[in-house]
Amino acid sequence: MPRVKRGKIAHKKREKILRYTKGFKWGRKSKERAAKEALLHAWSHSFRGRKEKKRNFRSLWQVKINAASRANGLTYGKLIALLKKENIKLDRKILANIAENHPEMFKKLVAEIKGS
Repeated sequence: MPRVKRGKIAHKKREKILRYTKGFKWGRKSKERAAKEALLHAWSHSFRGRKEKKRNFRSLWQVKINAASRANGLTYGKLIALLKKENIKLDRKILANIAENHPEMFKKLVAEIKGS
C-alpha cells in the first residue's frame, strides 16, 4: 500500500481560519481553537450588525429631519403626514440629506407643503 502524506489540506484550512481572524486580540488571532470560536461569534454578530445598521441610520435620518423641520415651524410627525397627504414621495434618507446639506431647499419644500 502506498504511503499517504496528509496535512496539506488541513494546514490550508487552518491558515484560512487564521487569515479571517487577523486583527483580533490575544490568542484569538493565532491559536486555531480560539480563532474558530471567535469567528463563530464574530460572524453571527456581523450578520446582526448589518440589520442594526439599517435601524440606526433610519433613526439618525429621523433626528436630522426633525431638527430641520422644527427650525421651519413643524414637527417631524406633522411633516411626514403632510408629505404623505401631498403625495410627495421622498424617503427619509433623501429628506435628511436635503435637510443637512441644502437647508434653503428644505425650507422651500416645507413652505410648499404648508401653503397647500
